[in-house]
Amino acid sequence: MRGPVCGVVASALRVALYCFAVRKTSVYLNDEQAERLARLSRQEGQPQAEILREAIMAYKPPPSRDREFALAAGFPRIDADARPISQIPEHELLDGFGA
Repeated sequence: MRGPVCGVVASALRVALYCFAVRKTSVYLNDEQAERLARLSRQEGQPQAEILREAIMAYKPPPSRDREFALAAGFPRIDADARPISQIPEHELLDGFGA
């Protein structure tokens, strides 16, 4: 099969395969967010859904700030360093361990 009909069939097949690979969902945006999404879509020349998918894939949650370990609670430090352990560079922590 060649010509325009072949292109239509190939397009329909791509759409059908794509529909099986994604799941439809709804996102509620306030006016400012919706306007920004529309603007990004126009600027990038991509559908709004693609902009959202890329943003989700690029999102990295901030690291947990909770570095207080219950195991160390109540034990006094035996050194004069006032920094929390979480702020001491690894190479300093490893000094004396033959590393």
